[in-house]
Amino acid sequence: MKLGLPIFFVALAATGLAGCATHLSDHVAKPSCCEKAEPPAAFTDKSLYQLDSLWTTDDNGQIKLSDLSGRPQVVAMFFANCQIACPIIVNDMKRIEAALPAGVRAQVGFTLVSFDGKRDTPAALADYRRARNLPAERWTLLRGTPDDVLELAALLGIKYKEDARGQFAHSNVITILNSQGEIVQQRIGLNQDIHETVRLIQQLAAK
Repeated sequence: MKLGLPIFFVALAATGLAGCATHLSDHVAKPSCCEKAEPPAAFTDKSLYQLDSLWTTDDNGQIKLSDLSGRPQVVAMFFANCQIACPIIVNDMKRIEAALPAGVRAQVGFTLVSFDGKRDTPAALADYRRARNLPAERWTLLRGTPDDVLELAALLGIKYKEDARGQFAHSNVITILNSQGEIVQQRIGLNQDIHETVRLIQQLAAK
């Protein structure tokens, strides 16, 4: 199923490198290795989990985004060969993870989706997981087809472009989804304060 592009896409993309946190509860946009809670009977029209696209995990499994349902998700797009922004994005996600109380942390997922379908094979993503010490019980690493990556990026308000060297210029966005896959907050920029995000995730996990 194709979701319509949200009206905030252009605005977010234009400010993708700016530092701010934006609430998007009025807009749209557990992996196979984990035991997930029962998903909702039906997703709303604001849910990313309505997408029919199939994604490949770093252990070479296939999932739909709806397999992430049942718990809040902290989502970012990246590529493994990135040497500048992506390591900071992942570190920001790990800061959020570490700031959550242990009981809440176990109820939250963290998802990285690659821009780079050519180089980010399952094996490359598995190496990235090991190098970054990303626990399998909470972290999901995904790759998809170019069209599916483009569609998801558009729904998340993320712009990206590959250059001649195979590097990607891209917006720096961390998205918080509720258990139904609806966007409830987006953090734009790097090294931002995480207190509001941590508080929001705790509220989502308690529902």
